[in-house]
Amino acid sequence: MDTQAQAQAEPKPEEVPSNETEEERKKKIDDWLPITGSRNAKWWYAAFHNVTAMVGAGVLSLPYAMSHLGWGPGTVILVLSWVITLYTLWQMVEMHEMIPGKRLDRYHELGQAAFGEKLGLYIVVPQQLICEVGVDIVYMVTGGKSLQKIYNLACGDCKNIKLTYFIMIFASPHFILAHCPNFNSISVVSLAAAVMSLSYSTIAWAASADKGRQAEVSYAPVASTPTGGVFNFLGALGEVAFAYAGHNVVLEIQATIPSSPERPSKVPMWRGVIVAYIVVALCYFPVALVGYYIFGNKVEDNILISLEKPVWLVIIANAFVVIHVIGSYQLFAMPVFDMMESTLVKKLNFKPSFKLRFITRTVYVALTMFIGITFPFFGALLSFFGGFAFAPTTYFLPCIIWLAIYKPKKFSLSWFANWICITLGLMLMILGPIGGLRNIIVHAKEFKFYN
Repeated sequence: MDTQAQAQAEPKPEEVPSNETEEERKKKIDDWLPITGSRNAKWWYAAFHNVTAMVGAGVLSLPYAMSHLGWGPGTVILVLSWVITLYTLWQMVEMHEMIPGKRLDRYHELGQAAFGEKLGLYIVVPQQLICEVGVDIVYMVTGGKSLQKIYNLACGDCKNIKLTYFIMIFASPHFILAHCPNFNSISVVSLAAAVMSLSYSTIAWAASADKGRQAEVSYAPVASTPTGGVFNFLGALGEVAFAYAGHNVVLEIQATIPSSPERPSKVPMWRGVIVAYIVVALCYFPVALVGYYIFGNKVEDNILISLEKPVWLVIIANAFVVIHVIGSYQLFAMPVFDMMESTLVKKLNFKPSFKLRFITRTVYVALTMFIGITFPFFGALLSFFGGFAFAPTTYFLPCIIWLAIYKPKKFSLSWFANWICITLGLMLMILGPIGGLRNIIVHAKEFKFYN
C-alpha cells in the first residue's frame, strides 16, 4: 500500500510543466539564431547598418536614371522617394514593439501580426526573399565587375580575364564571413562598408564637379522616339526603387538593440535611422544631380565609367565599391540565414550546431555565386522582377500594415499620408517592371551566359 501511495504521489512525466521546457528550448534556439542571438547593439550600429543596407552600388546609376527622368520629374521623384521611405521606415521602427511584452524581430513577424500567421508569411516572405537574395546575386556581379575594372585599368596590357573568375575571387571572402554568427559579429565589416559607400559616392560627384560641365552637354531625352522615352522613364523609376532597398533588414537590425519599458529600442534605433538618412541624402542627391549636370544625357549607367580619368582615382573608387558590396552582401544575407536556420531547427527539428550553420551558409554563398556567374546580366532582370518586391516592401507595405493595425480615423492626416504612399507605391510597382521588361527585350541579344 505504501509503495502504491508513493507511486501515486510521484508526479507522472506528463504532469511536469512542459511550458517551461518549451520556453527554455525556444530561448536556446533564439540565442543561437542570427537575428536574436545578440541584443547589445548601440544606436550607432543601427546608423551604419542602415547606411550599408540603403546606399548600394545603385547610387552610381542615379545620374543615368536622371537622364531618362529629366530635371523636373527626376528631382521630384528622388526627393519624394527619400521622404516616403523615411516615413515608412519610421512606421516599421514604431511597430517593432507595438505588442506589449513582445518584439517583432523580423519583417514576416510584422506581417503575421497584421494579416495572421499564414497569410502574413505568404505576403512578406516571398517579397523579402526576392529582395535579399536578388541583391546578393547582383552584388556578386557588381563586385566581380568592379574587380575586373580595377584589373583592366591597372594593367591595360595584361591578358584579358573573364568576368567569371573575378566573381569567384569576389565570392572567396564570403565563404569565411558568412560564418559570422549574427549581425553584431559583422559590425566592423558593416562599418567599413558604410564608410566606403560615402567615400565612393563623394569621389563620384566631386570628381565629376572637378571635371567640369562637358562641351555640348545636352539634357534632351535620350530616346529618339516618344515611345522609347516613356519606356526609359518607367525603367528609371525601377532604378530609383532599387536604390531604396534597406527596409528589408530594418526590423532585423532593430532586433539587435536592447530594449526595456523605460527605454524601448525604437529610441536608439530612430536616432540611428536619422543619421543614416542624412548620409543617404549626402550620397544620393549630389551624385544624381551633379553627375547629370556634368554629363547630361551622355552619362553612362555607372558614373565611374563616365569619369575615365584620373585613372588612379577611378581605381580607388572601384576598390571602395568592392569593400562596400562585401559588407552589404553579408547584411542582406543575414536575414536569409535566419530564415533557413529557423526552418531547419524549428520546423524540421535539426539540432542547432556549427555543422548545420556551416553547410547551409556555404551552400547559399555558392548558389548566389553560381547564379551570378551564369547570369552576369542579372541586374537587368532584377529591374523587372525586383519591381514587384522592392516597391511593396519599401514604399507601401508598411503603410498597409499600419492601417490594418492602428486603424487611423478616416480622412485624418495619418490616413491620408498612408493612402498617398500606397497609391504612389502601387504605381511604382506596376510601372517600373514595364520599363524593366522592355529593357530586357531590347538588350536580350547582348546577354551572354557565363560571360
